[in-house]
Amino acid sequence: MEHSSRRVARWGRAAIMASALAGGAAAAGGLTPIETLGRSMFFDADLSIGRNQSCAACHGPEVGFTGPVEAFNLTGAVYEGSVAGRFGNRKPPSAAYAAASPILHFVPVQANNPTKADALFVGGNFWDGRATGERLGNPAADQAQGPFLNPLEQALPDSACVVHRVCSAAYPVALSNVFPGACDIVWPADVEAACVSDAGMVALSPADRARVDQAYDEIALAIAAYEDSAEVSAYSSKYDAYLAGLAALSQQEKKGLNLFRAKGKCANCHVIDAGPDGASPLFTDHTFDNLGVPRNPENPFYWQATFNPLGADWLDLGLGAFLAGRLDYQPYAPVNLGKQKVPTLRNVDKRPYPGFVKAFGHNGYFKSLKGVVHFYNTRDAKPACPDPFTTEAEALALGCWPAPEVDINVNDREVGNLHLTEAQEDAIVAFLKTLSDGYFDPAAQ
Repeated sequence: MEHSSRRVARWGRAAIMASALAGGAAAAGGLTPIETLGRSMFFDADLSIGRNQSCAACHGPEVGFTGPVEAFNLTGAVYEGSVAGRFGNRKPPSAAYAAASPILHFVPVQANNPTKADALFVGGNFWDGRATGERLGNPAADQAQGPFLNPLEQALPDSACVVHRVCSAAYPVALSNVFPGACDIVWPADVEAACVSDAGMVALSPADRARVDQAYDEIALAIAAYEDSAEVSAYSSKYDAYLAGLAALSQQEKKGLNLFRAKGKCANCHVIDAGPDGASPLFTDHTFDNLGVPRNPENPFYWQATFNPLGADWLDLGLGAFLAGRLDYQPYAPVNLGKQKVPTLRNVDKRPYPGFVKAFGHNGYFKSLKGVVHFYNTRDAKPACPDPFTTEAEALALGCWPAPEVDINVNDREVGNLHLTEAQEDAIVAFLKTLSDGYFDPAAQ
């Protein structure tokens, strides 16, 4: 219950209303009614244009709520959407612990160049922070609305299609159970015909459109509530058990923990200290950074001319590109080009079986934790690969690293030449493996 009280404090007005409605007896599996509703929608493949893709298709629990398909992870690491042949441009971030991110905000800092405005941006969701949380009081709720209408993901043409299918579903807890009146909408007879067309829009009266807009917000709040539940954000790793005095770290894991804090500089961004209220560490400071990650040459987005007319010249400019699209943030765009959200490291090694391949980095360039740590350690110590489209496997074989995807604003203070030995790299990896949920049941303690 302690975690629940902290969660509610992070939510905005609409989410607090939703939480109040969720009070009372927990539903099956220990979830509250709003969490149970959010869970049903999270796993509902009908909430896509082809009725073939749920949120869990890109955020599978067996891998810590990130990409669960090994075939995708092995190559481009981006995921195919509901429409066959359409792929996204970034690796799915983890949905676990996403609701802990604050509303996107910034702290002005002294710029190195006095002609440029600079600021430290904190919070938001998506790799580029564009799910700010400003609308719904929680970035996870803002984020939940994106994939349903993204033509490269679930691809529904209208938020009304999501609401109609949710209101028509036989969930254990209905949307109208949690938000009374949410489904009191007069639907046209051709609603489903509109929802299977790329360009379709559902014809609604102004009053019904307003109800749809509100219901779509409530759907997002319910999904965020599920993502913030103990089923998704469980705090049940070996490291959590260690903090609680219920488990001991091995000698190698302890060595990795010490390196994580000090020589490896990992904790500079992946904060390991408890929050001011004693909250468990989230292993992120919710900021943004350009670590000099190379392009992933196997990303199919490069060859999707309809959605990427730049082809192989496309660069993922991350936070800076988002800031450039907002008048209030435009001055800060140049010094944030190429920066991506610092992800939580919780569940970074969670996988269904030991040999399962996960992908790491905003574009899935890395295929192992060892590869990531080795890159952070040696990025600036190795020569540049001649071809910027060199895979991780090729780079490791050649003893080089490709140029950064975005070669400005690269972090050269905390990453690049850490002078770690191979044994020290391995120790950090061993520690990272202690962050996978499912080691113990906190509720039983």
